[in-house]
Amino acid sequence: MSDAQFMRLALRLARRGYGTTSPNPMVGAVLVKNGKIIGQGWHRRAGESHAEVEAVRDAHKRDHSTKGATLYVTLEPCSTHGRTPPCTEAIKAAGVKSVVVGATDLNPKHRGKAFKILKRAGIKVTMLGEGEGRACHPVRADPYPARQQRAGDCAPCQKIADECARLNEAFNHWIVHRTPFVTVKAAMTLDGKIATASGESKWITGEKARAHAMKLRQGADAILVGLNTILTDDPSLTLRARNAERGTRNDGKPLRRIVLDAMARTPLNAKIVSDEHAALTTIVVGKVAPKKRVAALARRVKVIAAPTVKSKIEHGKSKIDLRWLLKKLGNENVTNLLVEGGGEVNASFLLAGFAQRVKFFYAPKILGGRDARKAVAGDGVQRLAEITQLREVEWRRLGPDLLLTARVGPAS
Repeated sequence: MSDAQFMRLALRLARRGYGTTSPNPMVGAVLVKNGKIIGQGWHRRAGESHAEVEAVRDAHKRDHSTKGATLYVTLEPCSTHGRTPPCTEAIKAAGVKSVVVGATDLNPKHRGKAFKILKRAGIKVTMLGEGEGRACHPVRADPYPARQQRAGDCAPCQKIADECARLNEAFNHWIVHRTPFVTVKAAMTLDGKIATASGESKWITGEKARAHAMKLRQGADAILVGLNTILTDDPSLTLRARNAERGTRNDGKPLRRIVLDAMARTPLNAKIVSDEHAALTTIVVGKVAPKKRVAALARRVKVIAAPTVKSKIEHGKSKIDLRWLLKKLGNENVTNLLVEGGGEVNASFLLAGFAQRVKFFYAPKILGGRDARKAVAGDGVQRLAEITQLREVEWRRLGPDLLLTARVGPAS
């Protein structure tokens, strides 16, 4: 097997931590000796052993000596004490002779430090695809060049390295900016409508698309909607997945439900306020919201009083200050925020530059109607030069529907 194949296995292991590791990144590791896999592991959840330690333990359970082995790990090993001891110490203690890394940890506390520590201990450290040897394959054009290819790099390995980096894009964004990575998700007809004028929307897309949407919730720390969604649909905003307790993710970690409600108009009989998971709900109100309404909500759910800004969209009405809110959520370890709002909420995040990714599901249907509800509303822009651009665009078919996945912003 090549370095690319070993790292591909480590990447598959890392993905087993999807939805369970936050606020930590997903990481997978494979130990190889004499061309054979002797141990493997992945980070399961925050506070538990990291992937490197799990791989070493796995090797020892199989009665394999790790001395002289090569470690393939999707992310640069941690080098500081946190909930667990630094992985660099475990790697040195295991007698590993070389480490191949898929992506650099962007955490300022860790970035590049593991490489120095391991090299000082006499351990060879390389990034996947760099240099010559088993890692390299014939260089050919990479259809997804997420980073500049250097002379001597291995194109197939580089593609896997890019996947390692993208795997933790939410963590990377949060660790650098201390605000959540925001994904705006919407299901719509081909003409961009999410509901009829009366608010009817179930179901625009098919079962496969809805199942994928549930998977997006599994990977999020919190889901956010606007008041109009609560008033129109009265949704539960829970994770409905096989083998998952209703309202929680597979590891039992709760999925927070956040509602933007500047004037505290959320009904007390709404599901998110009155169901058994009301403790998971946060209502974000403006500081000018009526005190009686705020107090009534606060007896059932968590209420946050946020600064407001004047909305250009709704004739000067007060709207929650999203910049302030994102900073607060980031401080509360919300790394991955899924926005499932209506057209106005979606526009607030997209047109103001607060979203990093879109997940748009398109059904082969035409709704029409000037009053039908749009996936992205707001005032829009006056000039094409101000248009919101998408990059790294990918299309995927889900039954009869199409899923558009893209990063928000012009190509870098």
